[in-house]
Amino acid sequence: MLTHQRKQYLLDLLQSEGQIIAKAVSDSLGLSEDTIRRDLRELAKEGLLERVHGGALPLLRRSPALAPFAGREQISTDTKIAIGRAAATMIQAGQVVFIDGGTTAVQLARQLPRDLRATVVTHSPSIAVELVEHPHVEVLMLGGRLYKHSIVGVGAATVEAIARIRADLYFMGVASLHPQAGITTGDYEEACVKRALSDAAARTVVLASPEKLNTASAFQIAPLNQVSDIVMHREVDDALVAPYREMGINIILA
Repeated sequence: MLTHQRKQYLLDLLQSEGQIIAKAVSDSLGLSEDTIRRDLRELAKEGLLERVHGGALPLLRRSPALAPFAGREQISTDTKIAIGRAAATMIQAGQVVFIDGGTTAVQLARQLPRDLRATVVTHSPSIAVELVEHPHVEVLMLGGRLYKHSIVGVGAATVEAIARIRADLYFMGVASLHPQAGITTGDYEEACVKRALSDAAARTVVLASPEKLNTASAFQIAPLNQVSDIVMHREVDDALVAPYREMGINIILA
């Protein structure tokens, strides 16, 4: 099969099936998986599909969460407050909790009760500053290179420090959430840090404001089977919520 024939086959398959799984296509065509992945990369560069981990999806809406931090603070402010308030009630006295960076996570920190006794581990200076006035919350800051877009620490030092901690909960801020693409973000190193935090926590809770749903970014953090709970706003359309419920994920409506 010639290159242009393979590409047309892939586009036809995407239209009929709604997704492409590279390994399945390589097996059915008797071609190497590398060949199929190369075709998908080229089709993605042409703007004809969206590359995701393990295959491809139809073109997806890009997340507004990829905008600079200051701009993101103005998006869905009321819903982020509600999500932060609902998430804050999940933390119990004495727990060790990872809190991610990002504008929704900041709202979570602001909603924590002043008398809470817990340990918060974070790679976000913004979260640490929010907790200065909480006298009974022990704050542990993870180091690393400052990723200015999200105002968080990233890199090998951050991942190494995470590996030495076991947390009860991880509140993950996301750029994008999609039933097939999973949890994704726009920076490779940030994805590595979020994945390490999830691996080091007994329970991962995703904070998902409405503009992040049904979108995809370049780098996968994790598939959705690693998520215990998703906190969403109660006004999100049921059709957007349904695929996550069907996966067995606990949905908390704020």
